[in-house]
Amino acid sequence: MRALILPLFATSVWAQLPPGNAQGVAMGHLHMLVRDPDAHRKIWVEVLGAKPAKAGPMEFLLLPDVVLGLRKGEPTAGTDDSMVNHLGFKTKDLDKTKADLTAAGCKVVREMPATRQAFIMFPDNIKIEFTEDKTIGAPITHHHIHFQSHQEDEMRAWYAKTFGAVPGMRARFKAADLPGVNLSWNPADTPMAPTKGRSLDHIGFEVVNLEAFCQRLEAEGVKFDTPFRKVPQLGLSIAFFRDPWGTNIELTEGLAKLR
Repeated sequence: MRALILPLFATSVWAQLPPGNAQGVAMGHLHMLVRDPDAHRKIWVEVLGAKPAKAGPMEFLLLPDVVLGLRKGEPTAGTDDSMVNHLGFKTKDLDKTKADLTAAGCKVVREMPATRQAFIMFPDNIKIEFTEDKTIGAPITHHHIHFQSHQEDEMRAWYAKTFGAVPGMRARFKAADLPGVNLSWNPADTPMAPTKGRSLDHIGFEVVNLEAFCQRLEAEGVKFDTPFRKVPQLGLSIAFFRDPWGTNIELTEGLAKLR
C-alpha cells in the first residue's frame, strides 16, 4: 500500500500553487529567457524532477509552489547585477543536488557548508541558491526570490502595500512573505539593472479575481505595460507591469489550475 500512496501524494504536491493571501495573491511563476530552452528543460525535468504541463500550446514546468516558463531568445545578461540577484530553492539532499547539477553542466560558484547551502550557476548565468532541508515534503521545493537594491526598505514596503506581503526578517535579510515564496533583499550601493530582457526576464504572481486587482492598482497609479486581458487559448488572464525599481512582473489568473 505504501508504494501506491506515495506517487499519489507526490502528484498533488508537485502540481499545486498555494492559496492566495487576503488580497488573493500567491507565488505564481518564474519566466526565463534562454538561448537553449531544451537544455534548461532537461535540467529542470531530468535532474530536479519538474513536471511538464500545458496551458494551450505553451509548456510550463511545475515544482512545489512555483511554475517555471522558458522562452527562447538572446538574454542581455544573467541574474548578477540585476534587480533579482538569485532564486532560492530547498532540497532534501544538498550533496546529491550539487552532484547531479554539476554532472548536468551547471557550476557550483559558492558553498556554505555550515548552513548547508550552495549557489549554483545554471546556463545563461541564472544563479540559484539551494538550501538543505530534510523536512520538506518533496525532493525540491521553491523557497525565495532574492532582490538586490539600494532601497531595501522602500522596496519591501512597496511589496507589502501592493501584494499584501508580510514584512519580517529571514536570518540577516530584510524580507517579506507571500504564500509560496519569501521575498528577500540584499543591500546594494547603486541601482541594479531592470530584469526585462535578462535571462530571468520576469517574476509572476497568481491572483484571484485578477481584473479587480488590476483595477485597484490602476486607481493607485500603477501603469501597466500590458493591461489586464484574457487569453482564451491559454486558459489564463494576464497583466504586466514593473515595480518602481525595474523588476518585470506578470500577474496571472489560471496557472493554479495546471496539472
